[in-house]
Amino acid sequence: MTHTETQFDILDALAREIERVQTGQAVTTTGKAVTAAEVRDHLRRYDFAAPVPLDVLFEDVARMLRAWNVQMNHPRYLGLFNPNTTLASVVADALVAVYNPQLAAWSHAPAANEMERHVLQFIGRKLGFPEGNVAAHFTSGGSEANLTAALLALAKRFPAYLQKGLVGLGTQPTAYVSEYAHNSFDKIVKHVGLGTDALRIIPTNDALQMDPEALRRQLEADLADGCTPFLVVGTAGTTSAGVIDPLPALAGLCQTHGCWFHVDAAWGGAIALSEKWKGLVAGIERADSVTIDAHKWFFVPFGAGMLFCRHRDVVGETFRVRADYMPKPQDDTQDPYHTTLQWTRRFMGLKLFMTLVEKGEAGFGALLDGQMELGRYFRGRLAGAGWQLLNPTELPVFCFTHPAIAHDRTATDRVLQRLYAEGNLWISAVTLKDGQKAFRACLTNYNTTAEDLDLVLAELNRHIGQMES
Repeated sequence: MTHTETQFDILDALAREIERVQTGQAVTTTGKAVTAAEVRDHLRRYDFAAPVPLDVLFEDVARMLRAWNVQMNHPRYLGLFNPNTTLASVVADALVAVYNPQLAAWSHAPAANEMERHVLQFIGRKLGFPEGNVAAHFTSGGSEANLTAALLALAKRFPAYLQKGLVGLGTQPTAYVSEYAHNSFDKIVKHVGLGTDALRIIPTNDALQMDPEALRRQLEADLADGCTPFLVVGTAGTTSAGVIDPLPALAGLCQTHGCWFHVDAAWGGAIALSEKWKGLVAGIERADSVTIDAHKWFFVPFGAGMLFCRHRDVVGETFRVRADYMPKPQDDTQDPYHTTLQWTRRFMGLKLFMTLVEKGEAGFGALLDGQMELGRYFRGRLAGAGWQLLNPTELPVFCFTHPAIAHDRTATDRVLQRLYAEGNLWISAVTLKDGQKAFRACLTNYNTTAEDLDLVLAELNRHIGQMES
């Protein structure tokens, strides 16, 4: 390092920023929405013609991130599945940047590869997967993990797919998701060559879960039409409403019809680490593959998805390639470039490894249990204040509206814009069945307290009262 760099106390600077995020505003320090022109005008000072001292640059970049971002680490950020991050995970990402290990080949990064294997095996056991035959790896996020699952499902159902592609199959493969499944599957059917006509959208029941009877009817109709069903996706914690599909029933239908059963548990899968609440995802152990995002409810920075598969042989057949320039594999090891879509890859797993080790299994479970209990508290407060809860789930996602605005399709957005301008909190909007617009809040921050939720409710009540008067 240069003399200037050594004078810059990185740890002190990062600690200061963590404190600023926790105690500042949830949206912006300017009290108004920033424009693209404003940011671009500020960035014109950096023309790369002359060097800028690191401490000066750090302070300006940090100021931009504070002033012109939604602060997802703030305790009153109750928005999408974007978590507060543990200190251990921040330190882990810094360590990874220092050593910059390359995880494509085991021999280049034995420690990194084995730490990832160790933590993935632990999570796999919590999901109820048999340890001996489970393949698991980190991904850039849930979308890559879901894409991986679709490729594995095609390879399993249609062995000729890997050599001849879809043109050699002689049938129309079909995949099945609920109307509240993640939209990554809309992209996936395009990317694997199936096209959107191959994706069947299954309606949900009154609990916003995929309807198993509707799925059964669609499977039978497609078989009668000469199609070949190959993939059914259940969701454990839908993005819109935090709902868990009836996983045991879906697993049974997959077994009957020879379909690959994938569970997209990108957010909700973390609950498997809670001894008290793990029963909510009963049936996930019957899945052929599971997606979980560590960068959602495991409280680590982006990006860190995970894919678990109970068919190690299918993973090898799908991704193994010949690359004579790569180092030779060692006995009892696996080179990740043979088992994943990625080749060059960052050491994504350290932040999860260090978080779980630093918290301990019981300590991490207590974080989840605390959020579940806080969720019950907030539901009770909403109901007691006359709000209508629209999503029947025990997970801490809340879709709600108020009788005063339930029939006004623009009122939700108007309230949100006022809240964003004030900067004290951040929640989102969602459209549910029959086009009903609602507020959506989600607990993703282990520092959120009952007092924070009381403030959120008070602010919502204030704005609804202003609209009524």
